[in-house]
Parts: sequence; C-alpha cells; structure tokens
Amino acid sequence: MGYAWPGFRRVRRQVCKRIGWRLRELHLGDLDAYHHHLEDHPAEWLILDGLCWIPISRFGRDWSVFEYMGSTVLPSLCEGATTRGHDSIDCWSVGCARGEEPYTLAAVWDFVVALSWPRLSISILATDIDAAQIDRAKLGLFKQSSIRELPIGWRDRMFAVMAGGFQIRPDLQKAVRFAIEDLRRVVPQATFDLILCRNLVLTYFDEEQRHRAINRLIDCLRPGGVLVIGARERLPADIAGVAPWIKGQGIYRRTSPPVTQDGPTPHRVP
Repeated sequence: MGYAWPGFRRVRRQVCKRIGWRLRELHLGDLDAYHHHLEDHPAEWLILDGLCWIPISRFGRDWSVFEYMGSTVLPSLCEGATTRGHDSIDCWSVGCARGEEPYTLAAVWDFVVALSWPRLSISILATDIDAAQIDRAKLGLFKQSSIRELPIGWRDRMFAVMAGGFQIRPDLQKAVRFAIEDLRRVVPQATFDLILCRNLVLTYFDEEQRHRAINRLIDCLRPGGVLVIGARERLPADIAGVAPWIKGQGIYRRTSPPVTQDGPTPHRVP
C-alpha cells in the first residue's frame, strides 16, 4: 500500500481498532479472512487505505518551529516577495487534519509579521486526504485538549470561548482555504513560498512513496522557498534541491531544481 510500518508503531492500536470494526461489518472472522476478501474485492483496498489515515494534530506542536518562522523565515520570505514585486506570501499546509497547523501559521503572520510588512498578505492553502477532517477544519471549533499546548496569550488572541469549545477567530479563518487532496496522486497547480509537510510523508510513507512525494513538494517551491518537515524527521540523503536552513528544526530552503522521481502510482493505492 506504500506505507512504512515503523511510522504506525505508536498509532497501531487506532488503526487495528478501525480494521476490527470493518471485520465485524463484513462478518469476517479474522485477518486471514480479510486478506482473502481484499484479493476478491479490489475496491476494498480503498476502504482499507482510509482506515490507515492518522489525523493526529494539535495547536502548538513543536512550538519553537513556529517561533522561528515568525522571527526569521517569514520575514526573509517577505523580503524575497517584495523584491519580486509580489503582494502575498503563498503557503501550503499538507496533511492539515483539523486545521491546527494552517490556523497557527495564520496567527503567527497576524500577530508577529504583518505589522512589519503592511503591503503584503498571506495566502494559505490547507489540504488533507480526509473529507471529514476538512469539514471539521472549516468549522474551526476545537476542544480544550487541542489547544492546551499553546501559550496562554496566544489562546486568548486566537479563539473565542463558545458553548461547544473554542472558536477560531473569523479573520484567521479567512486566511485559510481548505481542499481535499491526496498528495500521492496530485499536487496544486501553483508554486509556493512556504510548504509545511510535517509528520506525514517521512513518517508514514515507504521509501518509494517518500521520495516521490518530497520531490513533488520541492517542485512546488519557488527558488528560495521553504519546506518545513517534522522537527524530528530527516530528509533522505539523496534528496536534491534543498538545504537545511537551521539544524534540528526540520526547515529547508530550495537551492536548485530537484531530480523529480515520478512514476506510476503503486498498486492498490487510491
């Protein structure tokens, strides 16, 4: 299916529970029976793929990364955009889940960067494979557990307290466009100053899919654009076209065109 088993070690119970529900739904006794069912019903692979999606996300995850983007990365991108005569910083949040990452990026821009660059705006495209997660992201309503890692001052500025939880501010919502998209099959027909793809490709994809996806992301970066991966993730050594901006934060800058390694979609991946 193009997934890497080590990435699922910590979340395997969640995936196994979903597969267990599916077995009961199909009245199948065990995994061997499900394996035979998959061989006889190819469309079932699409369902199994959906059972493996991991929507784990929260506000404030690896907060130092967002602090560095506010203090250094975004201002540098603003300088480049101004030199090119552009009026916006174009960003893409890949695997956005319920929207925690793109909404945090919008807040960093609004609270830290925007006052110094009044002639520029930020445009954030946020994509995820899971339609249910995208619907929740558009709603912008979160539970206490989703925001507990945010600094308190940021919580107060980003949210309004509602009966059902914490509602993201309307102006932060307007900065983000959400779309359903599977990175394994398609990327936006656009170029970006900043792409965030944290704890997805390099955690859950196998080596072949990993190289293909990372090269696609680099292809979508403007010269000098920035790719942000998970703070504890590392790019494969043979990936070309980007260089580390700062060690230990998973932040890379495009230096030259990558060697694209596209090919046919692996068997049984939707």
